[in-house]
Amino acid sequence: MNINPLFQVGLNVLNRTCLVLGGGREAEEKTSRLLDAGARVVLLATDLTPALAEWAKTERIFHCARPFLESDLNEVFLVVNTLTDKPELTQRVWELANARNILINSYDQPALCTFGMVALVDTGHLRLSISTSNTSPSLASRLRQSFEQLFDAHFISYLDALAAARERVRSKVGDRTTRFALLRALVRGFSIEGKLHYPTHWQRQVDALLTCELTHCNDQRQCCKNCPLSTDVMVD
Repeated sequence: MNINPLFQVGLNVLNRTCLVLGGGREAEEKTSRLLDAGARVVLLATDLTPALAEWAKTERIFHCARPFLESDLNEVFLVVNTLTDKPELTQRVWELANARNILINSYDQPALCTFGMVALVDTGHLRLSISTSNTSPSLASRLRQSFEQLFDAHFISYLDALAAARERVRSKVGDRTTRFALLRALVRGFSIEGKLHYPTHWQRQVDALLTCELTHCNDQRQCCKNCPLSTDVMVD
């Protein structure tokens, strides 16, 4: 198995033009993240989710209800292609963007990406990125959901207070060593405690997927023994 762990960075998209292809749920989620980061979003899609339609109506995004044109890449910083039903277009957009050294992410097509979109915990000022190196996006999503429940309103207040304290210390304390000591003391007692819970039959279910022909997964009467979709073994 050839796994690319990628190099984890945070991109500055503030006031930069970012192109999003598609108008479905994935496009909505990626557009939301770009807007939160201050990007100028151009969206190409004929059909939009209600949220995307509202953002277009209120001019939070610039919406074009037409097919992709090569000129759409002019002055673009990055491209997020969420289309899943147009492989030829996805390949073409990748080649054009790559030729111009424009960052591009093609949904569920790691080979056609120059950057990855990780699962993101977005709570207050916290940005916690979760990646499984594309081995299990489902697990990354599950981890994100668990962490979102962990970082509550109390945590947001705590982080806000730390930000205020850091700003004042930086403006009042000239000695670098003293500044670090003061700010590190504020988080000295902070920790996370937890326990991982695994699906009861995960090993048998994985083994089943590795050996089964996977031809009757949608039929409860014919699916293989230990199939994850079988009601006899589904425990989560």
